[in-house]
Order: sequence, then C-alpha cells, then structure tokens
Amino acid sequence: MHLTVEEALSIYPLSEAKLIAGSKGKHRMIKSINVMDAPDISDWIKEGEMLLTTAYLIKDSLKDASALLQTLNRRGASGLGIKLGRFWDSIPEELIIEAEKLNFPLIELPFQFTFSDQMNGLFRAELIRKTSTMQTEIEKQRKLMQFALRTNRVQPLFDSMSEVMAHPIAVINARGGIIFNNSQFNEAPLLIGWPWLGKSQRVRIGEGVGLRLPLMQGEECIGYLIYFEIDPLMLPVEENLFIQGAELISFHIQSGYEDCLEPDLQREFGSMVKRCLNGGISCTELAQVAAKLEIELLQSPFQLLLTETSTSEKSQQGELLRLKDEYMKHSLQQEMKGIHIVVNEGLLSIYPVDRQNPENLMMVVKECFQKMGLIDGGSPRAAISNRKTEPEGIKEAFEEVKKCLNRPQHWGMNEQVVHYRQLEITLMLQNVPTDMMRKFCDGNLGDLLSREPEYVREMLHTLEVYLDNDGHINETAKKLFIHRNTATYRIEKLSELLDVDLKKINDLLRLRLVFMFRRMLDRE
Repeated sequence: MHLTVEEALSIYPLSEAKLIAGSKGKHRMIKSINVMDAPDISDWIKEGEMLLTTAYLIKDSLKDASALLQTLNRRGASGLGIKLGRFWDSIPEELIIEAEKLNFPLIELPFQFTFSDQMNGLFRAELIRKTSTMQTEIEKQRKLMQFALRTNRVQPLFDSMSEVMAHPIAVINARGGIIFNNSQFNEAPLLIGWPWLGKSQRVRIGEGVGLRLPLMQGEECIGYLIYFEIDPLMLPVEENLFIQGAELISFHIQSGYEDCLEPDLQREFGSMVKRCLNGGISCTELAQVAAKLEIELLQSPFQLLLTETSTSEKSQQGELLRLKDEYMKHSLQQEMKGIHIVVNEGLLSIYPVDRQNPENLMMVVKECFQKMGLIDGGSPRAAISNRKTEPEGIKEAFEEVKKCLNRPQHWGMNEQVVHYRQLEITLMLQNVPTDMMRKFCDGNLGDLLSREPEYVREMLHTLEVYLDNDGHINETAKKLFIHRNTATYRIEKLSELLDVDLKKINDLLRLRLVFMFRRMLDRE
C-alpha cells in the first residue's frame, strides 16, 4: 500500500473520520494497517504503518497514551486512529496537544464502522490504484513498441520518447553537451557531478527525483538519458520501461535513424551543407552561415573526404555513424578539426588542408579502417578531393569524390583510400576510343610484346613498378624483392627494347599513358 494519510482520509468509510491533530503530517505515507491488540504493540510497529485502536490499553493512563504516541512517531508510523464510543467518548485534550507538537496524525474514527470496514475500504482503493497503474504501464509499453516498430516518425526522437513515457527528459552526449532538454532545469543542475560513471543512478534534481541512465552501444557509453519528475514509490514498477526507452534511443542512434549526439552548431552547419549540395542554397550563402556559426572551415583551403560502406542500405547509416565516431576519436583527426555529415552518398567530411603533411589525412583514414576491420563482410572505401580555396569549390570537390567512388574499376588492387589526383588523368581519358588505346599501347611496347609471354609479364611488371616509384631504382628493387643490379639491368634492357630514354619526361609520360590504357582495357 502506498497512500498518504490525506489520501486515505478521502476514501470511504475512512472519509467519515476526522483528523483532529498533526495536520502537518498528513503527507506521511501509509504502507500497511495494524490493529492494536497487545500491550507491547509499539514494539512491533514498522515504519509506514497506521495503527488502529479502541484505546482499551491506554484508556486509564494518559501517560501510557503519550508514551505510545511518542514511540509511534519515533518508529516512523504514519498515524494513530482511535475509535470512540466504547472506552473513550472523546480523545483527551492532552493527547491532541502532544500529537500536534509532534506533527503526528491523530485520527478520530467513527463508532459505526468496524476496523475491517476501514481496512477493506483502503485495500479496495489500493487495488484499484494498482490496477490503474498496471493499465497505464501496459499502455506505455504498447506505445513504446509501436514507436520502436515505426520507421517514419512525424515527431523527433526525443520529443516522441518524452511523450510516450509521460516524463520530461534530457539527453547529454558523452562530452557533457546537452543535446535535448524539455525539463524546467537549465544546464547547471543537470550536470552536477560531471563526468559520471556509466551506470544507472537515481538523482536529486532541484526538489524532485530523477533517473539517469547511460546510453550504451556495446561496451561504450555514448551519452546519458535523464528522466524527471519520478515518483520514487513508482520507480520499481516503471524502471524497466525507463531502461527500455534508453535502449531504444541507443538503437535508433546506432542504426542511423538519428544523428543527434553532436553539438547543435555542427548539426546546423551539416544540414546547411546538405542543402547547398542539393541546390537549396548557394555556396555564398553557405559561407555566410558558416561565418555566423563561427565555423572557419570554408574561410581557408579545404578538402572533402567521402566514405562509403559496402553494407546493405538498411544497416549502412549505422555503420557510417560508427565510422564517424572512429574518425572523431582519432587524435590526428581531432587536431584537424573536421566536420562530419551523413549524406545519401556516405559520410562526408570537410577538413582544412594540411600543407606540411598532405598525406596525413589518407594515413588517418587507413588507420581508422584498420581499427574497425571488415564491416558486415565489406570494407569501407574513401575518396579525397583536390584542395579548394573558395567556398564555391565545395560542389566541385563533392563531384570529384563521387566520381572516384563511382569508378572503383580504376582503383588499384586492395586499395581502400584514393585521392582524386590519382584518378584525375584516368577519368579524363576514359572517353578515348578503345581502338585508339590499343593502337597506342601496341605502338609503344613494340618489340617487347613479341617475346616469350613469361618474359613480357616480368619486364612489364618491372617497368610499371619503376614508373610507380618515380624512376627510383632502389625503391623498384625493394618492391620487386630483387637486387639493385638486376633492376638496373632490366630497366636498361627495357630502354633498348622500347627505344626510349627513361630519363626524359616525354618518354616517361608516354609509358605512363600506356599503363593507364592497359588497365582501362583490362577492366573492359
């Protein structure tokens, strides 16, 4: 039973009783009812019990009556009900004064109702209350299930969750940023004790009680959900529902239905970038928004990184958010201060250009891929744009990275990250007719192609590695696992067979074109 004295006095037939003293204690909680039937009843009273008596054991001694009152108050009893008409016609004034001093509820019970009548009335009311509570919780559970199964929501995630659970909520990200808050409290009382341990905890916020739950993805805590205006007595009943709500929010974030645990400014800028790329606003307007939000990315040279996964469309959004999280956790990525946006084509990242270490970005992306491993059986791939110096270049950069990802046939074997400049010439040459490519290759490889197939393969591979290493013999020998002298001999022999001077730019360029055309012909 969980009724206050005030609530109990509104339930028939206890509603016929009178609270004659201790009105300030009317909010004491009644957990059970006991009837005085032994001299040592006070020794058995528990916290929260209301004692009903005919005053038989105290009718002859006000001292005993006063001692009983004090003992009940000390033990945390909720009140004392005395039935008049049998042993007392009225409650002694001294006892009323004593109860008033203690703020202990003293109730005058009507003679015409038995104790069982009073108790049955309270138990019936408690049964009705519990049944109503159960129905309310079942209805919340039903709404929670409907919400979980709904793919298209008309309301944002957090608003919907607050409405379903019928409690104000706040959502805090892992860095202590308030992402959502529809409670009456501002930031200061919400973040008391930050940083928190990643575990469930009942907390006092202002004058009320709240429940703080971690939002988990596997073993990692990605944020916290706080429920406000919690009834401590109802918490055992509602706690499982609260936990389910937190798990549901974590699932929606992990599955990519929501990209919400990031600062508001970045989220606003991300939405404006999407609008710009879709033609909703101009690049100039985007630059103005960035300046207003104090985001300096477009005010200096920048480049784009577009990452995609080979997972199914259903799980792709979640995997992209995992990638985003991996990028943001990398120490070098944090120094670069990039912004990451999930778009239809994949995960779009905007970075300032690092002129001193231009290869840093590619290295970091590869490290993140290596740390994540295969994603649902498929590896992620990423493309980096050329450097852009004006905000208007963002659309051009976006087209560059899309072209790279749309033409994986031009990538090297097992290559996961490419720069647009690696494919730029190939993409320009893709409209050259096949016959012209074949004729150019045959004309420049001349006598070499007429030799034994095994010899041709070995020499062509040597030449390709030599060109890929910018004509460095030592690097070529190292990559081919041969002696430097062997590599030198092969290059000299190739110069003789092909009638070229590999120290001349013009000859090197022609041979590079040969290998580009051969790759393009092989893929056809």
